[in-house]
This record gives sequence, C-alpha cells and structure tokens, in this order.
Amino acid sequence: MKLNIRHFDQSDLKDLAEIYSYASVTENTSQVPFLSSRDVDKFFQSPTDYILIAELDDKVIGHVSLILSNKPREKHSASLAIAVHPDSHGKGVGKQLLAEAINQADNWLNILRLELEVYPDNEAALSLYQKFGFKVEGEKKCCNFKAGKFVDLLILARLNISV
Repeated sequence: MKLNIRHFDQSDLKDLAEIYSYASVTENTSQVPFLSSRDVDKFFQSPTDYILIAELDDKVIGHVSLILSNKPREKHSASLAIAVHPDSHGKGVGKQLLAEAINQADNWLNILRLELEVYPDNEAALSLYQKFGFKVEGEKKCCNFKAGKFVDLLILARLNISV
C-alpha cells in the first residue's frame, strides 16, 4: 500500500474525528471511547506538535504526532502518538507513519529521544515499536482506567545514538 504522507492541515480534522470515533481506536489510547469532533479538534491545536498524516485516495487513514517538549532542558525529547483507521489496521500504515516520524525526528527536528506509552496487551503496537528500536524503560502501575478496571502502561523510548 503506497500512502501519501504529508504534514497536517486543518482540513484533516473531519477525517481525524472519524478515526477517533471508533472505540477500537480509542481503546488503545488514554482517551474515552466515542470522542466528539470538538475533543479531537483540541488534540490537534498545539503549536508544539509536529503532525504527519497518512492519506490514501484523498482520505486520511491515520496520523502520527510528535509532541515536542517546550521545557528548555527537554528540547531534545518528543513523545509519540499514533492512530490508524480500523479499516487500515494490519496493512502497514502504522509502520510507514512510524518510519517517517523517526526520519523527521532523527534528521530534521534534532530529536535525540522519542518516547511513548503503550498498553501491555497491545501486542501489535508493542511489536512494531520494538522493531523500530524502542525499548521498554518502565511500567506505570494502575495509571489508566480501561473497561472497568485499572490497567498498567509500558513506557518505551528510542534514542537516536547517531547524534
């Protein structure tokens, strides 16, 4: 599948709201299911976020966000968030988005450290991140409430050791 990966534009918000309207997408985030379009709009308004869009046949099917730190001593770090439309799961969209996010971080944004959080039971995402060099650094115990119970999150990071 050959995607067009490009920078985010405000006109993408409708398609992004559709992606986040699926419980199967939000269940693997720290968000509640069935987000409103207004809530989704707020996610994509930060001036410090670097957002890439995956587009197929003029339809947004995913995004990756690099959340750049505004703290002076953490300017070399960014958090990563990724979401893909359920119809495109398992088709390499996340892989292509992650590869381009890492390219941008390593070669253009001067980011040494990329970090993210993932549920331990999200085996597909965990495997993908590890293939790209992310390593588990720790675990946040009982930090999220999901499907009626408190659950853990794994903290993963990748260092650009070529810097």
